[in-house]
Formats: sequence, structure tokens, C-alpha cells
Amino acid sequence: MEIGLDKLTKLVLEMATLSEATVNKAIEAYSSGINVRDEVYARSEQLELLQDDVNDLATEMIARYQPVATDLRFITTAMEISYGYSRLGRYAYDITDVLSLFEDLTYCDKSQVVLAGKTVADMIRISIKSFAERDILQAGRLKAMDNIVDDIYRGYLKTLTKGGAEDMRCYVSGTLVLRYLERIADHAEDVGEAVVYTVTGKRVSKK
Repeated sequence: MEIGLDKLTKLVLEMATLSEATVNKAIEAYSSGINVRDEVYARSEQLELLQDDVNDLATEMIARYQPVATDLRFITTAMEISYGYSRLGRYAYDITDVLSLFEDLTYCDKSQVVLAGKTVADMIRISIKSFAERDILQAGRLKAMDNIVDDIYRGYLKTLTKGGAEDMRCYVSGTLVLRYLERIADHAEDVGEAVVYTVTGKRVSKK
């Protein structure tokens, strides 16, 4: 049982590290105008394969050992967390797709995207730390950080809907990227909530 739990932990952490690097790659590429679409796509596919490995191992452990209490919570939440990290890879690919679609965006003001991207990158890093160390205090930081990303996204949308956008091409592409970053932030927060559940047995209220 312990060997299986260790292997499951290592698989999830491998996914976490890869998803962090993939999202950072996509954000940096969008900011600098470099096309890394194929590379990020390959990483997102790798993340999906790792998610399958996590699910297979978790299912096998449940069937073989019939775990209870903390062990069962950890195994089931490992599957939830692996899904979240897999989605991070897909959203990273979507970000690179925006650059491919709109091509030259070097003249656009990307300050809000960069700000949201930095917060998202910090969230992923903290989510990994909270999972690796079963640290519910670190996990608890993620909700407030998610709110920051939400506020940036909503503020950007308000500028667009009120006609404050001087260049529609820049704002549409920026809105798409911010939406993907907002979803990445949600998944990072979900990881934190899963960690809290693993440690305490209590689900975090969404209110």
C-alpha cells in the first residue's frame, strides 16, 4: 500500500511540475510573440497520458487494498488533482493557439495579461507545494489569489464592453488569454481544496 501511495504521489508531482513549466512556457511565448504551439501541444498530450497513469494506479489500489479514511481520500483526490493539472496543459495550448490565430501582437499592451499570468504562475507553484507537503495553510492562500485573477479578467471585459478598447484585435486576443488564465487559476484553487479535503476530511465551501 505504502509503495503504491508513494508512486501515486510521484506521478501527480510529475504532472504538477510539467504543467507548471507548460503554462509558464505559454505565458512567456504570448508575452514575447514566440510561437511554441507544437511544443506546448506535445506537453499537453504527455500530461493526458500521465493522468491516465494516475487513474489506472488509483483504481488498482482501491480494488486491491480497499483503503479507508485518509488513504482513500488521498487516492480519490489524487485523481481529481491529476485532472486539474491535465487541464492546465490544455489551457496552455489554447493560449499558444491565440498567438497562432492573431499572429503579430507585439504592439499590444499585454500588461494585464502579464499581471494575471504572474499570479497564475504563483498559484500553480503554491498548489504544488501544498500537495507535496499536505500544507492546508498554503492551500488556503489560493482562493484570494484566484479572486485577483478574476478581478483582472472582469476589469478587462468591462473595458472591452464599454468601448474603451482602441484596438479590438488586441483586446479580443487579450480577453481570450485572460479567460484561459482564469480557468487555470480555478483549477489551481481546486488543487488547494483537494489538499484540504485530504488532510481534514472536509470539503471547502464554494461560497
